[in-house]
Amino acid sequence: MAISDLNSQFSSSSQSFFNTPQILSHSLSYIGAVVYLYSFKSCHKWISMKVLHTSDWHLGSLLHGHKRYDEYEHFLDWLVEQIKEEKIDILLIAGDIFDTSTPSNRTQELYYQFLNRVAKIPHLQVVVTAGNHDSPSLLNAPKDLLRQLKIHVIGSITSNITDEVLVLRNEKRSIPLIVCAVPYLRDRDIRSTEPGESIEDKARKLQEGIRDHYEQVWTVAKSIRRELADNVPVIAMGHLFLNGCLASCDDGVRELYIGNLAGIKAEMITQGFDYLALGHLHTPCMVGGNPCCRYSGSPLPMGFGEAGTKKKIIVIDFQNSDISIREIVIPCLRELKKIQGDFPTIEAEIRDLCQTGKKVWIEVKVESEFNASSIQSRLRELVEKSSVEILKIVNEPLMEKALRQMEEGENLGDLDEKDVFSRCLAENGIPDEEREDLLNLFQEILVEVKENDLYAE
Repeated sequence: MAISDLNSQFSSSSQSFFNTPQILSHSLSYIGAVVYLYSFKSCHKWISMKVLHTSDWHLGSLLHGHKRYDEYEHFLDWLVEQIKEEKIDILLIAGDIFDTSTPSNRTQELYYQFLNRVAKIPHLQVVVTAGNHDSPSLLNAPKDLLRQLKIHVIGSITSNITDEVLVLRNEKRSIPLIVCAVPYLRDRDIRSTEPGESIEDKARKLQEGIRDHYEQVWTVAKSIRRELADNVPVIAMGHLFLNGCLASCDDGVRELYIGNLAGIKAEMITQGFDYLALGHLHTPCMVGGNPCCRYSGSPLPMGFGEAGTKKKIIVIDFQNSDISIREIVIPCLRELKKIQGDFPTIEAEIRDLCQTGKKVWIEVKVESEFNASSIQSRLRELVEKSSVEILKIVNEPLMEKALRQMEEGENLGDLDEKDVFSRCLAENGIPDEEREDLLNLFQEILVEVKENDLYAE
């Protein structure tokens, strides 16, 4: 019942105070409503909200050509159970849901089946933001439908900044939580181009654009919080690289921006947020040691550079004016392992792994010189009829010899686009003083190509 209705009923009832026995119930209702509003505005003990932070699923990713659907199904099944057991109110997925902007039908099926399952969990709300690997159009296409299931999708920067600021409540309808759902901020969305700009000018504009965007969502969130209560928590999401964390050497983290913009200073975007839920880096870490500003990391190791790394989800519990943060280790369906040494050492380690019965993918680096084909056949024989699989074999002495011989026989799969372009510059005798500018321009083109949304009109 609205307050205006209560006022009207109270006034009419007061005219016949002595003749209307219902006045007592009307009065109590009016007083109860006023007490509710007062409590909503100022009572600190009403806050109770549990949030789960995850990111960088990279659904559909391959590892040296091997599909990983069974690992993703295992993770998503486990995640659904964690949401139920932990009684999560809000699930945050901070970008890179898919590994490519054109995910396969099976990959999309994994995503939508998961959303269908969590939509059935009472009182749960979900916030999904896009990462640099995602197609904004693909994510945004069903967002109006998903909103009816309490799943909020922000696939790209919005024309109205208030659309990125969500007010979410738990089942108790207590003081809510505000989420600034900022997606990956694409170069063209936050930076205007001008003729004759230097790489430094472009990098500076990018930093300013990112900073300004977070200032805008913070301003909106502050305004909303003033209308609710001073103790309403505000969480910001982001998919970017903040200084203060390191990416592993080969975990598939794609460069986001151009030139020398390696990362953004955390203080440029932290504002007054109670927690910053970040995506982009695949290894869990706190930015500058701040427990309230962190990357959850990917649920699966993206490459052998992450072998042995414990993957995690983050649970943030808001109780009264306190915030507690816990990490939960994700169970591993298939282990990644790097084995290095001479052939007898490698052979012994592989035999031991085969006896464990565990599912393991291996990268082998042989330090003694053998014929490549004989090494491969002998190692394949070792793992035959076991749950151990060798994905990559590197014969270091032979590789070094091949590289010394003008890199004859080098595997193109070991190089990225920048490596190839750098080799082209060297092959064509481009002077060293010109190479840095050319590499920066090439990186700018590369970012533009990778940000192209194939699902857009």
